[in-house]
Order: sequence, then C-alpha cells, then structure tokens
Amino acid sequence: MNALTNLFTPDCIALDNPATSRAEAFSAAGDLFFKKIGINAASVVEFLNAREDLGSTALGAGVAIPHGRVKGLKQPSAAFIKLTSPIEFAAPDGEPVSILIFLLVPEKATQQHLEILSSIAQLLSNADTRQFLLTASDPVKVCELLQHWDATK
Repeated sequence: MNALTNLFTPDCIALDNPATSRAEAFSAAGDLFFKKIGINAASVVEFLNAREDLGSTALGAGVAIPHGRVKGLKQPSAAFIKLTSPIEFAAPDGEPVSILIFLLVPEKATQQHLEILSSIAQLLSNADTRQFLLTASDPVKVCELLQHWDATK
C-alpha cells in the first residue's frame, strides 16, 4: 500500500482530454472532482489557481502536479488527466505538459499532503511510468498503476 492507494478511482481518470490551455485543464479537473466528491468545480479551479499563482507546479519532462488546500475537505482526493496535445505550463525545463495529476487536500493537511506529493513526484520521475501514462488507453489500467505503484521497484 502506498500514499496513492486510496486516492484514485477509474472515474477520476480522464485520458485524451482536449484541453488546450491551463485554464481548460483546470476546468476539466474541476468537473472530475465535482463528479467524484461533489465539490463545486469553480471552487476547485480557484484553489488550483491560488497555488499556481505561487509558482508553477510543473516538474518538467511533460508532467505537472497542480494541487490545492480545500477548507472543509475531509480526505485528500486526486484526479489524473492526460491531454491530447501538450500545453504550456511554465515548466522548469521549458517543455509543455501533457500529464497532470491533480491533488486536493484538507486545509490543515501538512505531512500527509507532503507525503502524497512526494509519492506522485517519484512516480512521475520514472521514465517508464511516464511512457505508460502517455500511451494508456484504459482508465482502469491507469488507476491500477497509480494505486499500486511502488517506489522500491
């Protein structure tokens, strides 16, 4: 079991999303979180933008981990979006982003938030994992990878 095991379900995995900008990707994430946990989609976009305004959450290598703290949220929640075409995201390597893992955490979450972000960053730093995520066509397979990923492998 890893820090990501309970965060993902197939219904929060969107493959081949047509978003062409950060705003559209954030809106798509808002829709996923609304369906998953009932949080207002526009509020999700506000939380994500508030964090992004502090600095880009892009890691490089075509991936980003947009995240935000949400007042009243009881448990962390995540969503995965693979874009049809990469978008500009102010990544440190200048590369556009096509893999986004969104994370919402309770307002007071600190250590747990950091552990989840660390696990996601480790997962996305693996070139084979990124390639799998880029080419995956089955949300269930993506969900299984995210839930059962092991940093020690």
